[in-house]
Amino acid sequence: MNLPSILQTISIAAIPMLFAITLHEVAHGLAARFFGDRTAEAQGRLSLNPLKHVDPVGTIAVPAVLLLLGSPFLFGWAKPVPVNARYFRRPRLDMGWVAAAGPAANLAMALAWALVGAAAGAGYAGAGPAGAWFAQMGRVGVFFNVLLAVFNMLPIPPLDGGRVLVSVLPRGPALMLARVEPYGFLIVLALVAIPGLLGVLLGPSVRFLMNSIARLVS
Repeated sequence: MNLPSILQTISIAAIPMLFAITLHEVAHGLAARFFGDRTAEAQGRLSLNPLKHVDPVGTIAVPAVLLLLGSPFLFGWAKPVPVNARYFRRPRLDMGWVAAAGPAANLAMALAWALVGAAAGAGYAGAGPAGAWFAQMGRVGVFFNVLLAVFNMLPIPPLDGGRVLVSVLPRGPALMLARVEPYGFLIVLALVAIPGLLGVLLGPSVRFLMNSIARLVS
């Protein structure tokens, strides 16, 4: 990928990606505060300032490497907000709601970006190159947010889906699944490293959600 193409991709993808990972984490923090944990708020992590949430690897290094390699899609993550379940009245159940808040925020953002793309395509966001730029940004925003939501809902602790599953399973199976968390990151790395596997796992859900959002907007 040459320099002009890289700069064009950055100009289109940077804003949707930063909003996606920032609001994902802020949603976790807001949900935690709702259930009684103000840890994220005390550390200034409920801010919409992306700099508060930047992870050197997930926010900068991984997207940059994917971009330089000409990957068909960009991916990344932010620094997780701190959550202390000791402040929750029902720690296991409340943690499930806190975990689900991040992917839910991404789906809401996907719908918002779909509306941006539709408006741009209809000419409401400006004609010519500006309209095309907004339309492309809208498509990237939909795809990245849906991808982030589906990926995070994989049932592997410490991903959000794993924590949601721990919160709803009976106590015995929940404890067994929770013991996977120290190895969860290695499992995720293995899934990412096997070519094509994530596409098989995530593809059907991503396509279903994108088609559903497209029908809602149309």
